[in-house]
Formats: sequence, C-alpha cells, structure tokens
Amino acid sequence: MAQMTVAEMIQLFVRPEAPLRVTAFDGSSFGPEDAPLTITVNNSRAVYYMVNDMGELGLARAYLQGDIGSPQLVPGDPYDVFRMLTDLKPYTRKPSAAGIAKALAAVASHGIRRPEPPSIEGPSRARRIREGLLPHTKAGDAATVSYHYDQSNEFYAMFLGPSMTYTCAVFDGPQTSLEDAQRAKLELVLDKLALKPGDRLLDIGCGWGSMEIAAARRGIHVLGVTLSEPQVEWGREWIRREGLEDLAEIRLMDYRDVPEGDFDGICSLGMMEHVGVKHYPMYFQEIFDKLKPNGMLLNHQITRTNSYVGKSAGEFIDRYIFPDGQLASPGEIETKIHDTGFEVIHEENLRQHYAMTLHHWNRNLVEHWDEAVAMVGEPKARLWGLYMAGCALNFERNNIQIHQYLCVKPDPANGTDTYPLRPWWPLH
Repeated sequence: MAQMTVAEMIQLFVRPEAPLRVTAFDGSSFGPEDAPLTITVNNSRAVYYMVNDMGELGLARAYLQGDIGSPQLVPGDPYDVFRMLTDLKPYTRKPSAAGIAKALAAVASHGIRRPEPPSIEGPSRARRIREGLLPHTKAGDAATVSYHYDQSNEFYAMFLGPSMTYTCAVFDGPQTSLEDAQRAKLELVLDKLALKPGDRLLDIGCGWGSMEIAAARRGIHVLGVTLSEPQVEWGREWIRREGLEDLAEIRLMDYRDVPEGDFDGICSLGMMEHVGVKHYPMYFQEIFDKLKPNGMLLNHQITRTNSYVGKSAGEFIDRYIFPDGQLASPGEIETKIHDTGFEVIHEENLRQHYAMTLHHWNRNLVEHWDEAVAMVGEPKARLWGLYMAGCALNFERNNIQIHQYLCVKPDPANGTDTYPLRPWWPLH
C-alpha cells in the first residue's frame, strides 16, 4: 500500500519500544528482530478485515482464516501468544485523527472492499432478531444452543476427554488429571445436594450425560434435559451401555417444559449463561416451583467480576461461540436467588479451577489437532483453540469467575432447619 505501509499503520497504535515485531506482506516491518513475539500479516485481506471491524471481530476473522499468524503460535493452544498480546496494553496508544485518516485513505486507494467473513461465523444479533430468533425465547434458545453444541460429538470428545463434561472441573492440585477433576466436580455437586438412593434429581442443560451417569451410579433417579439432539443421542447411548436405563433419562426438552415436579434436587451446570439476565427471575422461579420443600438447587455458572460492566458478550463471542450469551456479577445473581424465595446455604468461586480445566482442554486439542482439522476444518479447530485459551487467560486474570450457589427451598411449615450446621461435603 504505497502511501502507507502496514508497519506504519501499526505504529499508529503501538509504541516503538513495545516487545513486538510485525512483518507484513508488503515487505514492511515493525519492532526489533529479537522481540519475544512476532506477528505476521500475511495478506491484504487481513488489513481489510481489521479496517472494517476495528476490534476483536476483525482480528478474529483474520486469525481464523490464517491471514495473520505468529511463529510462536500453536493453533490448538494459542495461550502464550494471547498472553503476550494482552501484556502489550501498556505499550499501546490512541492514534491521532490525522493518522487514522491517512491509514484509511491508503487502504481505500486500493479499492473499497468488505471481505466475506469466515464461513463458520454466525449471524449478527440484529439478523437473528429479523429472522424471528428473539433472544432467550424458546425458539431463540434452541437455535443458539444448536449453533454451539451441534458441531460433532466426536470433535468435543477430542478435547473434553472420556468424561464428556463441558464445565469447570475441581482439582486437588496441579497434578490432578482432568478425568479425576471432572469426577470430583460431579461428586461435589451430588454431595452438596445431599441426595440419597431413591431421590429424584433434575439436571438442567445436561450436556452429554456425565451427571446422569454419576447420579444413577449412586441410585439416584435423574432426569436430564438439553436442547441439543446430538447430546441426547450420545447421552442415551451412554446410559444404555452402563445399564442405567431404570434410573437415568435424557430428554430433548426445554427446562421450562418439564412437566414433573417435587424434585429432591436440581442442578444447573454451565447453562445459566444462556438464560439472559432479565430472565433470571423466571428461571429461578421455574426451578423453585419444581422443587419439593427443603429441596436443594446447585447453580453453577460463569460470572462477571462486578455489576457495573455490560452483561452481553463482545461481538466475537456472540458471532462464534455463545450467541445471546450474558453474564452477571455474583451479587446480582444471589439477589435474584434470594428474591425468588430460596435460602443460599453456600457459595464458592472456582475461578482458578476453570483456568486449569481449559488448559487441559487446549492440550487435548493440540494432541488431536490433525484429527480435529480433518473433522471440522482448520478455521473451526482454530476457533476452539482461541476461545479456550482466551477464556483460560481471563479466568487467571480475574476478568471472569465461576460460582456455585447451593440453595434450599424453605418449608413454609417447618422452615429450613433440615440441613447440618456446617458443610457436610468433602472439601477440594
């Protein structure tokens, strides 16, 4: 680009002393050759992506297409590059209006282009609404869950491992295996709910059925519901192989449509992110109504760290990962739980555990990288590597958290003096 090189454009945003080197398709470069991080801009499409969407969405599109890269990058686990990029924040600067105008003119001199986004990108929020998929309606939820989960059971198995558990594990220490940590999480949930053989459990957003297997092995009657048909197929087959059909059931069903009630316990693990903040009262009321008096809820969800930031995810997450996903702060969530009528017995933050879980998933994806690319294509495999590595870093840096709330539905006649005075479950 004759009037302005890519390197000169980078200098508008990044100070020259930054520990970064950029090499570009036009022959220009920025930064020292021995910088710990090198970014390559491989073609002009990368520039157009970033000019048309100056933020995370433009960068993500370029990365998923291979238009930008790095010699230090491992596509299945780009954590190190992601961390080094975020560490560049002190070296960034706000470009001048004149500099931006010059850069845009340089790009426009080669023609006005808006390259097509990657084929794996989902529709915008506005388009979904135009098509009648209103956020957090039954139709909208079914569509967004299908977008994320109906990829390929075999693809998920590559990085989740045999547990097929797509939520935060619970580790005793760094040496704990992923399988042991996921088993500990399931056992912790069941221990907190204090369920006994013969009791009835509803699992909202049951995934591939790991909770159903764990509960049924304890003699608990468990019903799991999900909006993903591939998950239902996998879970039912798993239950059949284990010979647990008399205790465990999985349905393709919205939790709001479950006709049964009087459950002894209800768990919701990693589903609340799909509910929508304004629907929290209805969500907790549905659960409250389905529990018997003194029945318990274990609600496990990703949260914001404070209540004054926006609830919705950015464009990248909305288009590629969780359409219409929203997160609230722990205090806001607990307020809604109390307002519904529950008593909160216990709450804990498992933030560090989720970072460790994600690192295990990334390592599994790296191990199965060639298989993953053959199965879903390189852009989608890159997407999951990027998403999980980015989440791991955000959990580590306390930009997001994950909380478990243990709640009891009071008995109007006898109150809630039915649980022990102190925590009764093994601590991890």
